[in-house]
Amino acid sequence: MNSGDVSTRRLIDSFGRVHNNLRISVTDRCNIRCFYCMPADNVEFMPKENLLSFEEIERVVRIGTTLGIDRVRLTGGEPLVRRDLHVLVRKLAAIPGIIDIGLTTNGILLEEQAQELRDAGLKRLNISLDALDPEIFRKVTRREGYERVLAGIQAARDVGFSPIKLNAVSVRGLTEDQIIPFGKLARETDTVVRFIEFMPLDADSQWQRDKVLFAHEIMARLEAEFGALRAIDSPVSTIVHAGATTTSLLAQAHVATHAPAQDYEFADGKGRIGLIASVSQPFCSSCNRFRLTADGRLRNCLFSHDETDIKQFLRSDSADELIAQAMLSSIAAKKEGHEINTARFIQPDRPMYSIGG
Repeated sequence: MNSGDVSTRRLIDSFGRVHNNLRISVTDRCNIRCFYCMPADNVEFMPKENLLSFEEIERVVRIGTTLGIDRVRLTGGEPLVRRDLHVLVRKLAAIPGIIDIGLTTNGILLEEQAQELRDAGLKRLNISLDALDPEIFRKVTRREGYERVLAGIQAARDVGFSPIKLNAVSVRGLTEDQIIPFGKLARETDTVVRFIEFMPLDADSQWQRDKVLFAHEIMARLEAEFGALRAIDSPVSTIVHAGATTTSLLAQAHVATHAPAQDYEFADGKGRIGLIASVSQPFCSSCNRFRLTADGRLRNCLFSHDETDIKQFLRSDSADELIAQAMLSSIAAKKEGHEINTARFIQPDRPMYSIGG
């Protein structure tokens, strides 16, 4: 295929959203069992032959760059259980047009792999860690590994990843008392802590709205703890919390328009946190991302019920144009939003570990 055939086309949906960010799941396997993502036991994983090869993933990304993709993020499952992941990172980093490669990991295997990932061209790193208390970590993950995650975070720092971003899913009745320790961590290190509202993507379909610890509640707890601080370099901002306007000592930071997190920095400039309010304040209107599952299916939304199988094209010697058209059609069919806050919402059949985080 002549790349000029698609170079003027873009991945734009019917609402005018331009998509340049592809999240790629490299495996559905994981070495922990977080309750909001996977069953505790007896998980049925995809046969390994169903997973896309590194060469197939590379081909999809190369085609995608002709349609405007310039950012990719590798996910799972746990991506670091995929053997030689740094080889894939190196392949993707060499593709003209790709300007950013990120990775989301639970960090358990990161200590051993941080250096080779950095050397291969990995730019950004997000580490999932829902608690700074080992006992709560075990309740969430239903496995051991807390100390290995901490070792992975330190190894990432040592090889030059900065800032380190931590993703913490916030669940009512479980992680409230972790908010302040995370706030202190953000203030004392180069760590950016991103609190994520508990979303309906668990394998057991036990999600309930009353289990969601909402972003405005997290913000209120942080402000109550750090309220004696005064703004030094950043202007004090005004934020609406549950209908009441309050003066915030967390000044809103400048972030990319399409970022899922609303970032804030403490008013004295020491530390930054983010809030991902997927349930209470969906960011669907500015979404620029879509997903490639480990078994070769395109999903235009994390909560989508429709998928486009492109593995059939990858394994049948089909022309690149068919894959390009599949991407364009998938994005064109994207809905306005995920509808979590409506009676129409139906939880996807695939849980998070099978979709890709």
